[in-house]
Amino acid sequence: MGTGRCDQEATVPEPSSTAANGAPRSLAEALRARDDAALAALLHARPDLLSPVPGDVTQLATRAGTRASVVRALDRLDRFALQTAEALAVAPDPCPYGVLESLLAGTGEDAPDNGTRAALPRALATLRDQALVWGGDERLRLVRTARELLAPSASRPSPTGLGPTVAEATAGMSPTRIQEIVAAAGLPATHDPVSAVAALTGLFTDPARMSALLDEAPPEARQVLDRLVWGPPYGEVTANPAPPVRWLRDRGLLLPATTRTVVLPREVALHLRGGLAHRSPEPVAPEVAVQREHRPPLVDANAAGQALAALATVEELVKSWEHAGPPVLRAGGLSVRDLKRTAAALDADEPTAAFWIELAYAAGLLAADGEVDERYGPTPAFDDWRELPPAERWSVLAEAWLPATRTAGAVGEQDPKGRTLAALGPGLDRSAAPEVRRRVLELLAALPEGASPDPQALLDRLSWERPVRGTSELRARLADRALTEAELLGVTGRGALSAPGRALLEHRDPAQPLAPLLPEPVDRVLLQADLTAVAPGPLARPLADVLAVLADVESKGGATVYRFTPGSVRRALDGGHTASDLHAFLAEHSATPVPQPLSYLIDDVARRHGRLRVGAASSYVRCDDDSLLGEILADKRSAPLGLRRLAPTVLAAQADPGALLDGLRAMGYAPAAESHTGDVLVARADARRTPARAKPVPVPEGPPLPDETLLAAAVRAIRAGDLAATAVRKEPEATAGGAAASGELPRTSAAETLATVQAAALTGSVVWIGYVNAEGAASQRVIAPVRVEGGFVTGYDHTADEVRTFALHRITGVAELADDQV
Repeated sequence: MGTGRCDQEATVPEPSSTAANGAPRSLAEALRARDDAALAALLHARPDLLSPVPGDVTQLATRAGTRASVVRALDRLDRFALQTAEALAVAPDPCPYGVLESLLAGTGEDAPDNGTRAALPRALATLRDQALVWGGDERLRLVRTARELLAPSASRPSPTGLGPTVAEATAGMSPTRIQEIVAAAGLPATHDPVSAVAALTGLFTDPARMSALLDEAPPEARQVLDRLVWGPPYGEVTANPAPPVRWLRDRGLLLPATTRTVVLPREVALHLRGGLAHRSPEPVAPEVAVQREHRPPLVDANAAGQALAALATVEELVKSWEHAGPPVLRAGGLSVRDLKRTAAALDADEPTAAFWIELAYAAGLLAADGEVDERYGPTPAFDDWRELPPAERWSVLAEAWLPATRTAGAVGEQDPKGRTLAALGPGLDRSAAPEVRRRVLELLAALPEGASPDPQALLDRLSWERPVRGTSELRARLADRALTEAELLGVTGRGALSAPGRALLEHRDPAQPLAPLLPEPVDRVLLQADLTAVAPGPLARPLADVLAVLADVESKGGATVYRFTPGSVRRALDGGHTASDLHAFLAEHSATPVPQPLSYLIDDVARRHGRLRVGAASSYVRCDDDSLLGEILADKRSAPLGLRRLAPTVLAAQADPGALLDGLRAMGYAPAAESHTGDVLVARADARRTPARAKPVPVPEGPPLPDETLLAAAVRAIRAGDLAATAVRKEPEATAGGAAASGELPRTSAAETLATVQAAALTGSVVWIGYVNAEGAASQRVIAPVRVEGGFVTGYDHTADEVRTFALHRITGVAELADDQV
């Protein structure tokens, strides 16, 4: 039983002469003849057919012929399989194998063979396996919906570049005009238009007579044909066409499509092409050429360096958002200004910054806090992530990247409504992204170890595998971005797949091959007299945390350079450290003696730190040195703070304490905040965390692939439903109201239903019932009753392939199966 409009080829048989040959008469019969493994393969290749599970084979065939399902199946064909389907769409229906072969490989002994004949059986098997083609080799039939999608029409030209047939192009033409064309072509007149069109078609499909006719054509006429032969087959003409066009039109070599256009008939184009449906059949997938070869250890070392840089970048990004993360736009996502600010902080361009942001989000390290004034910030998972060893931290990022459907490369593009897509915002999901990333890695893995591919050859291969326009263009963009992201992340090194990337592709733990490649964290830095510190490798966690406060990062790379400034030292003092703490810390973690300029810098900033005290009055400044307060009052830069002297050692301000602190620091002073009791406040900012958030769920491309258990259960259900649908029943006896119509469900009274199922339970026979469930859905079932009691019948349901219980009052009718079906 099908839903919606039925695909007629699923149910309407061909003439009985075909059935006598044992060939399938419909797609349903072709599917019914398949074994369980072949049906399971079909459902695996086209999982949309499983939603919901078809009730029988006829319903499966009907669903396989629906437009949405056929479009999805065509989108997933490789180039040559699609070219084979396109050739079938312009071939006679049904089409013998030899005709199809000639359309793809050409006719004649001199036809070039580029492997098309050898590859055709594989392409045809692919189309058969996916139920796009059915029938034997002598009667190949393309599913009707696929033919409608691929066949040429005036509004939608065929990918083959062919136009309509003579019969299609002359439909609606006056009989007189057809007879004029037949006479001009040198053919005898006929009694009716049908025979005239058949005669003209016979002329155009006869190579000898067609060659003789073209030999008579003026050279200019041949040039017109050459421009139309490979498509598009339509051309514009004036009311008074040129003599070459008139010569072609008079003999039917060009037929009118509209009042201003003519079309080259398909039969003429095929003759001019040498019988080829495509100018360049591509039976073999293009090879992915190797651009450069590297030593595998060099590739792994380069990838390990990229992995370390990725870890440092993601950690720096998330930590920069833990105190005052950027706000969430009203429509969702990150503003352009915040993206630029983040890119500048990471010393990267905006597309790369968007990638790191989306990667941290995909790994569950960043999320929105959900407050009224919503902002982005680190999640609690970030703290757990930081405690992992470096290789395991990288594994978390890589395993979040590979299946993610959110694509940072779409940031800045326009959505269908013309709105710009923002990082972390809606509309960035591309369902094909995981498949493309995995396919790119698979192609890299197929190359020799250490070999990097020619990017254009890689894109050409992906285009061959999914050639449908739109699908191919999207996959090319995703593949190009996947190569860039894999290099940034360390999945590849110098363009070649690394050992951790290979483990990621093969579903192994990528941390194991990466761990030996990463250097051990160091707990020493090299302090230099120019107030810089050089970290010769990744720093141990305690050292990295303190140094990030005490100094500013000046440059990144294999060795990170930190610079000590008065502002960075003051930041450490504001965080609660004392000068003696800083001296002891540097002495403990320096591989060289602490340079004197650095010691002087710390002591000088510490000596001035806290001399000024800021409190709330609105706010005030107090200092034991009244000359210093006088210096501040005299400074023109203090005017916006609204300062006035209350006492020799106290200044009052109109600005709030925070603004006053910032203003005095901008003037070069080092004030400290104090409490209402006069104690110094330690300005240690607490790290903010969002509530626990789940990682973003990838948006699948179509229905998920079914596992073997689901496939086996679906095949059993389809077979059982088919048994119920095709079982032959005894015709119900005539009743007082008249004989029941043939094929209708018999309507029996409650007493008759009870007596029949009781008798079937006693004799162990099988009956056919109509049943209406609690939702009101009616169905036909074949059951073997086992027990009848309490208003219910329990039996084995052949349709569902399991034991079920049915309410007697919901059984609409019951009938016995024919004797040869029991």
